[in-house]
Amino acid sequence: MSLVPKYIKNLSPYIPGKRIEDVQSYSNSKTIVKLSSNENPAGPSIKAINAVQNSLNIMNRYPDSSGHDLRLLLADKYSLDINNVILGCGSEGIMSTIIRTFLHEDDELISSEDSFIGFRVLANASGRKVNWVKMKNYSYDLNAISKKINDKTKIIYLANPDNPTGTYFKKNDFDNFISKVPSRVLVILDEAYYEYAEHLSDYPNSMIYRYDNVITLRTFSKCYGLAGFRIGYGFAHKSLIQNLMKVKLPFEPSIPAQIAALASINDNQYLQRTLDENFKGKEYLTQELDRMNIKYIPSVTNFVTVVFESESIAIDFIDKMLKNGVIVRGLASFGLDNCVRITIGSGPEIKYFVKILNKIIK
Repeated sequence: MSLVPKYIKNLSPYIPGKRIEDVQSYSNSKTIVKLSSNENPAGPSIKAINAVQNSLNIMNRYPDSSGHDLRLLLADKYSLDINNVILGCGSEGIMSTIIRTFLHEDDELISSEDSFIGFRVLANASGRKVNWVKMKNYSYDLNAISKKINDKTKIIYLANPDNPTGTYFKKNDFDNFISKVPSRVLVILDEAYYEYAEHLSDYPNSMIYRYDNVITLRTFSKCYGLAGFRIGYGFAHKSLIQNLMKVKLPFEPSIPAQIAALASINDNQYLQRTLDENFKGKEYLTQELDRMNIKYIPSVTNFVTVVFESESIAIDFIDKMLKNGVIVRGLASFGLDNCVRITIGSGPEIKYFVKILNKIIK
């Protein structure tokens, strides 16, 4: 008997984007701009920074394993009971707990081929059969996904808005889809980019639905600028949360992560400033892409994905950007070989990107 299961041996390791330190030795530029990981260029809220600094003297203690204070605040913010809320090390941490909690040996999963790589890694590592469905115009094909549901289906994963395309499915489409999903099937609604899309009139905010078989996942990594703390949260029926709490690791998220999130969640001025700056940066970037006749996928998030004619052109583009000190994200590992994702950085960062873009596109 092999020590490592075959399905683990057959996995490809996750390859992250380039580190700034790596690019410094490779690039000809003194300026290094990282636009590859959809991070908030503003950094954390000053309230979060101060709160964490003021808590350093309790770092000898273990965190509250229930995350009581943050769960209570989230419950109050979204008019829920605390027993409808769970915390994790990023939304991916909760995804891992969901898979470990609810999958039987013969259960199957469904999602889209070119969606979030984090779920793909977890799903493939589970050893269960995953039915991957092609996207339609870079968006979830909910009708095709519903047709893949069978007697063994246990989990369906949907990211709305999606990463790495930045697209979203609309309320009417989701209403039609969810009516076809049996109550025994769990739907994971990954709303990591929720804050960027919630203003849209046709966006299906999962808080409106409250289905017993839907688990909503959100994060403090994006809009709240806490990616390095690794803290996310989930909403679901209390019976689902009760079982998830049995399986989640007992001392996560960390004390600094919980404190930073507590300080950030009601800093509405910081949040609005983040959204305003992202809108301006994205508008400027897309106008420049239009001017240069560069194809891209319209996005409602904090990034824009550019579509090239071939994988080789995309690779060449990434390399030229790196040599000029700009880190962008190739999407071959997501299944989009000819696409490159560009995070909406700060104003100066996006202007520098456009400057280099003009230089290499000539």
